[in-house]
Amino acid sequence: MTELAAKGAIPKKQDGIIIGRSSGKREMAAAGAVLYTLVALLCASLVDGATDPNDVSTLNFMFTDMNNNPRLTNWVQSAGDPCGNNWLGITCDGGFVSSIKLSNLGLNGKVEGWVIQKFSRLTTLDLSGNNFDSSVPALFPSKLTDINLSNNQFKDSFPYGLYDCPGLKSIKFNNNKLDGTLNGQIFTKLVNVVTFDISNNEISGSIPGQIGDNMASLQFLYLQNNKLTGQLPTSLANLMPLLDTFDVSNNQITGYLPPNFKPRNLRTDGTAISKNAPPPPPYTAPPPPRRRANPPSAPSGSSSFLTGPRIAGIVVVIVLVLAAIIIAVWFLAIRKRSKRTKKPDVEASNHSNRRSFRFPPLFPTKTEKTSFGADKPRKVGKEKTSKAKIFEPETLVTKTEEPKKILKATPPVKALKVPPAFKGEDPVAKSKATGGGSKVTKPRNIAATAFSVADLQAATDSFSPNNLLGEGRMGCVYRADMPDGQILAVKKLDPKAGSMIQNEDDFLSVVEGLAHLQHAHAAELVGYCAEHDQRLLVYKYISRGTLYDLLHGTEENTKGLSWNMRVKIALGAARALEYLHEVCSPPVVHRNFKAANILLDDELNPHVSDCGLAAFAPSGVERQASAQLLGSVGYSAPEYSMSGTYTVKSDVYSFGVVMLELLTGRQPLDSSRPRSEQSLVRWATPQLHDIDALARMVDPALEGVYPAKSLSRLADIVALCVQPEPEFRPPMSEVVQSLVRLMQRATLSIKRRSSGAASDMGPSSPSDIQEYD
Repeated sequence: MTELAAKGAIPKKQDGIIIGRSSGKREMAAAGAVLYTLVALLCASLVDGATDPNDVSTLNFMFTDMNNNPRLTNWVQSAGDPCGNNWLGITCDGGFVSSIKLSNLGLNGKVEGWVIQKFSRLTTLDLSGNNFDSSVPALFPSKLTDINLSNNQFKDSFPYGLYDCPGLKSIKFNNNKLDGTLNGQIFTKLVNVVTFDISNNEISGSIPGQIGDNMASLQFLYLQNNKLTGQLPTSLANLMPLLDTFDVSNNQITGYLPPNFKPRNLRTDGTAISKNAPPPPPYTAPPPPRRRANPPSAPSGSSSFLTGPRIAGIVVVIVLVLAAIIIAVWFLAIRKRSKRTKKPDVEASNHSNRRSFRFPPLFPTKTEKTSFGADKPRKVGKEKTSKAKIFEPETLVTKTEEPKKILKATPPVKALKVPPAFKGEDPVAKSKATGGGSKVTKPRNIAATAFSVADLQAATDSFSPNNLLGEGRMGCVYRADMPDGQILAVKKLDPKAGSMIQNEDDFLSVVEGLAHLQHAHAAELVGYCAEHDQRLLVYKYISRGTLYDLLHGTEENTKGLSWNMRVKIALGAARALEYLHEVCSPPVVHRNFKAANILLDDELNPHVSDCGLAAFAPSGVERQASAQLLGSVGYSAPEYSMSGTYTVKSDVYSFGVVMLELLTGRQPLDSSRPRSEQSLVRWATPQLHDIDALARMVDPALEGVYPAKSLSRLADIVALCVQPEPEFRPPMSEVVQSLVRLMQRATLSIKRRSSGAASDMGPSSPSDIQEYD
């Protein structure tokens, strides 16, 4: 053994430790280290490659919307691993998509907000330099910091959805076809934006003062080559000294630069902005010096001039003066009455033959606030006399001749207003109101175009029935083909719908408020007409019709409406009501929310119509005698039916009814069904929490293609909205958040046909559905 050990055949033992074959040991250790490294790298690659399923499905939708463009390397129509397979332009962080950069690839198709909003950790979105010609997305991921949609052909208004992205630092929408006005509310949360570029579009209206009030980090502001009007808001001075570049060239802006507004790069070419200092305010004489209360001889610290006895004396004098005035007036009245009794023709006349002239009140005794906070006159008394005589010229002449004498003898003539019943027949009043009939007077505060009756008559072919788009309790809507090729929708208001429509001043005050309602999912007011006793509202034309027509029209149309599309429509309409109720101040109550007032564009984006028109609706006694929302039967909340009360919570109830329509495909009231099923709310409400009954309620047009969990969650939202008690209904902001979570949890993954054709309406079979919670 010793010899073997000496020769190295057996490892030598020293202090209980074997000390031989060290080289073999090192080789084994090295091999183990290499194996460990390989395993670690493999695990790391597996972690990086496991993309969040929600992000995968969202990218699949985007690929389809971009027409499966072959330039999108490694992108696929369904499933896939964007993070692990290096999809072109995709950057991930921890398995979540954090950046999408697809600039200058010649992409086309559309980009839908409800799709891209699903990215939970997306911070960068760059689609610049492509050929997208759809509506600009209305919704965006909440964690966005950089968005670049420049150099495309995106259209419609600047998106309100950026309001939900407070972390944004760079916004670039330049070189597109955006129009409409800028809603100042959008900028109240964009406090971190450094670069804001909307140049080379067709945006009109004034620059919102909220830009200067809130965007404290702004350094680069590009507004050139638009159709902006008005003056620069003085709040822009708040951006100094951080603001480096301000370009507002080639706009229709007038006035002066705000004081202390001196960015390093200032461009105002092509505007009427004066760089000189604004003129000083007009001189006003200082008020005359007040006389000292104490007499000059009174020492400092003496008592006030108005002591107790002196105050009592002043009061006595005032009382005596008032008493003298009252006695004098009483004496004059007696004298005047005695003179009248001495007239022979009056003495001989019989009391029963005396004629007395009664007129409707010429100015209101009470006022109430409209939806926009403007004073709205409330009619007092009956108006049967005036209405009955509108179409009798002879009677009208005899009744207006003598009142003029009375009015001339009355001192405050300027404060009086001609009653609506006579306003349309008085040529003098008409001439004053319309400028002689040749010119439309446009109040400077109305941010909308004043159209003439002649132009709108020509565009609608004299309001031809062939151009009739719809009819409601407020009037008829006509298609208008303008000379420049633009298509508009003209709402011809029915004067019988309310006194606010008849009175021109009241009409214009309401229109002024309507023009300030700006939201991606609210029908946009383009203009108005108050000429020749006509009351017309002009809106953008929405091409796809109404949700009511889509749900209750032909069976083929309804089949095309997938589950995701229904939730998308509900979410957009909910955002519009949220804007009216919680962003507008004071809150605007819609009061006529229904499926027929939800317009759909080519991409099935909802646009709620009749926003703010509640200001025109009858009120008080007028409303009780009117038709009372005949167009909204089935949508009205219980409290309105019982007491006539209508609040924002009543709108929430109506929204719940619309969601029931989307869920079941049924009409709110359907007399063709069995008596127990004629009222949609009464029939559906008891079944909303029964899983089996709920499945049977679903619109058969869906053919069973919907996520079961999403169905249950949607039913929970509906049940809250249609609560009988208003106080138990949620505010619209909570409804919006619930629908957003529902959209994020229930994602439809589309299974493609063998030919590769894609359906943009949703999956074609239940196997296509995946649920992610």
